[in-house]
Amino acid sequence: MKERLNYVELAPKGLETLAPIEEYLHECGLDERLLEIVKTRASQINGCAYCLDMHTKNARANGETEQR
Repeated sequence: MKERLNYVELAPKGLETLAPIEEYLHECGLDERLLEIVKTRASQINGCAYCLDMHTKNARANGETEQR
């Protein structure tokens, strides 16, 4: 698959801003499966097939079911 955007080069400050948020989310006590469902929904809203694929795979790897 051809890379469309290189986020590290195009928006390094954006990634620096998101990193602490991601860290907080993993430390806040919410179930990892729920976090992946939220990220999956955000990816659907944003129309990002790459992120949608990544988050659904992560959710399955964390034990999430297809029905949920």
